[in-house]
Amino acid sequence: MKIWTRAAAAALLMTVAIPASAAECIAPANPGGGWDFTCRQIGRIMTELGLVPNMVQVTNLAGAGGGVAYTQVVSKRSSDPEVFVAASSSTTTRLAQNAFAGATADQVRWVGSIGGDPGVIVVAQDSPFQTLNDLVEAVKADPASVAFAGGSAVGGYDHLKVLMLLNEAGFDDMRAIKYIGLDGGADAITQTVGGFAQAMTGDLSEITGFIRSGDVRPIAVLSEERVAGFDNVPTAKEQGIDSVSMNWRGVYVPKDISDEDYDKWVDMLRQVGESEQWQAVMAENGLESYALFGDEFEAFVNQSIADVQDISREIGLVQ
Repeated sequence: MKIWTRAAAAALLMTVAIPASAAECIAPANPGGGWDFTCRQIGRIMTELGLVPNMVQVTNLAGAGGGVAYTQVVSKRSSDPEVFVAASSSTTTRLAQNAFAGATADQVRWVGSIGGDPGVIVVAQDSPFQTLNDLVEAVKADPASVAFAGGSAVGGYDHLKVLMLLNEAGFDDMRAIKYIGLDGGADAITQTVGGFAQAMTGDLSEITGFIRSGDVRPIAVLSEERVAGFDNVPTAKEQGIDSVSMNWRGVYVPKDISDEDYDKWVDMLRQVGESEQWQAVMAENGLESYALFGDEFEAFVNQSIADVQDISREIGLVQ
């Protein structure tokens, strides 16, 4: 029998390749929504570009409109250099409205955004509503007869899009508008196709597949101009309602990682945003360029939170 000494065992271990730790992207919602899309696309491209040693692991952590993920990163993973989290306008909206139980934007570090996702209003394929104005008139006639489903919690960005749109359309009883908040766009689509909601409010990227499969029919895109690849979908502005909602897609990381690790995330995200792969993703999913990184993105986030607080006060969501 061969007897192993400690030195021999140590020498053997030194010859065995120890795999590098895998980066992890947390999507703060169920599979199929915008945050899940962000994690999977950015993770895939990071791997293809050789920016990470292994495939990026995607973890879906739904709850509280992104609040469960935010709280876990702040409280349990505040110094983890391998984790990043998908974020969007929905994230800063919830922070602005103090919906994360006292959490604040300075408890994480904001890496950057690489795409802008136009808002969209869709209905089931067999819906009687053919235009945005048909839907708006139905709300004005009987608010209780029209429910909107969205992939963010009540008071979140999807909800806010509907409130701002109807406010622009001349409807001022914001509390009468029915909204069903769900954990991700896919769940909101299911509610709409199943007839539990009469319309769905979301972002173009998370609904593209459902539009192309014919499950839903878009009646308005909430952008300044029609979106390339979706040229048959009119803007709300074309239909007489001056409402534009652009949901940025980006990333934050834990607060207590080193400056060196933070700079690495900024650099990697910048490379993803400049890649041919990401340009193709934007073209395929109706995204527009929205590139902000590092300090510039941090300043943008803080200003966005201040702006949403002002809007939320105007329409009665916060005091």
